[in-house]
Amino acid sequence: MKNVDFENLCQDAAFKAVFIKYGESIRNFIYSKCGDLALAEDIMQDSFVTLWQKCENANPLTVKSFLYKIAGNKVIDHFRHQKVKMNYRAEKRSLVDHITPQFELEEKEFKVYLESVLASIPEASRTVFMMSRIEKMKYAEIAERLNVSVKAVEKRMHKALIIIKKQLGRKL
Repeated sequence: MKNVDFENLCQDAAFKAVFIKYGESIRNFIYSKCGDLALAEDIMQDSFVTLWQKCENANPLTVKSFLYKIAGNKVIDHFRHQKVKMNYRAEKRSLVDHITPQFELEEKEFKVYLESVLASIPEASRTVFMMSRIEKMKYAEIAERLNVSVKAVEKRMHKALIIIKKQLGRKL
């Protein structure tokens, strides 16, 4: 590849050059931390997505160390998330001993009802609700992804919460 100017990492050619130059070493770094090649590939790609999102703030002279920092943080985040999932499963397993067939039936019925409540929300509001509550995105991130204002996201979320509260209030 010809010599590319790293001065503007937001340009496709510069970003591609950074990916080609550092991608494999970042993946190997992540692999050394997690021992799972597929996971290392995923986290590496996620690290480059984060770099792309922050390309305007990235210093071309320190992009390598910035990438390693992003990748290291992503690995830590992954293992923290795994720990939370393990703790949740352990708690759930301890509760299983106390679950009655009646409770399981009521839980299934409630899940079906909850899905119908979510389906009754207008699509724009439901999308915002799911991005906020399921994907844990901030309103500013949702607004950027949906190409709307933060105020519009707040309004859609408010509408979704009113519908959910009204519908679930009837059931409870």
